[in-house]
Amino acid sequence: MMNKNTVLSWATLIMIIVGLGLIALGAFKYEDVAGWGFAAVGVGFFAIAWVFDALKGRV
Repeated sequence: MMNKNTVLSWATLIMIIVGLGLIALGAFKYEDVAGWGFAAVGVGFFAIAWVFDALKGRV
């Protein structure tokens, strides 16, 4: 059975994977201005994952 902490753990893991993918796209595929946008959104995903991780045990 998945409780709230398990759901937040999975959400954190998925957000980290997507964030890494976006940063990798920005670094390796798009070398113009779009690459900076992909990297910035990837860092945003890391920030949201950090919030999800901080909420574990408090919700």
